[in-house]
Amino acid sequence: MKNKKDFLSMLWVFVTLNYLYCDLMGLMDSSLLKQYLTGNVEGLVINERFLLYAAFLMEIPIVMVLLSKTLPKKANCWANIISGAIKTLAMVATLFIGTTTEYYLFFALIEITTTLFIVSYAINWLMQKEELT
Repeated sequence: MKNKKDFLSMLWVFVTLNYLYCDLMGLMDSSLLKQYLTGNVEGLVINERFLLYAAFLMEIPIVMVLLSKTLPKKANCWANIISGAIKTLAMVATLFIGTTTEYYLFFALIEITTTLFIVSYAINWLMQKEELT
């Protein structure tokens, strides 16, 4: 890819859409929907504090769409490395909470692979001596 900033931004759009669609599918899962309506999903209390933390986690890929296009190379690389690592770890952790459905595992594998690729791509870009956009 010629423009590394555009490519990273596009990867964040891709992974964000996967996060969002997976969450949407969870609302279509009748057994989970019933639990969401009670505010307790497999022992996890869905309250205002939980939703605030979830909002912070979802803001990471959303803001990375913009930051990947606007930050200078070094800051861009580090933002992508740190954000990709946080999102990868968060997704891996979710695999050990409650029952993992087949559709959730499908999306999780795509999301984890994508964020690991983002981290790897940013590290490789950081190691390059010449400034490429």
